[in-house]
Order: sequence, then C-alpha cells, then structure tokens
Amino acid sequence: MRELQFKVLIEQDEDGIYVASVPELPGCYTQGKTVEEVRKRIKEAIALVLETSSPLVGIPTISF
Repeated sequence: MRELQFKVLIEQDEDGIYVASVPELPGCYTQGKTVEEVRKRIKEAIALVLETSSPLVGIPTISF
C-alpha cells in the first residue's frame, strides 16, 4: 500500500481551540481542544476527503 503524506497546518485561535487544515485538500479542516485531539481528527478528515474524492480531481485514493 502506498503511503500518502500531506502538510498539516495547526493553529490556535483566540479562544484556545486548535484548528488544523490541509492546504493540498480543499475543504479538509477540523478543530479540537488539544493538539492530540486535532491531530486525530485531521487524520479522520483526510481519510474522508480521500474516500469521497473523484478520480477526476487528481487526488489519489487510499485504502486502510
């Protein structure tokens, strides 16, 4: 199985909530109260984006 790697940006907003996004995957973002929580959630968000992406978009799909 091919391993895909993406750059994930994690920022903390003014309320202390962590926000993560993946610039290469439009619409792929999430938030969490801790860095650990947001890291777990962004992995789930990436998987969902890849599962639902069209091959025409040029985003490879992966299987777990």
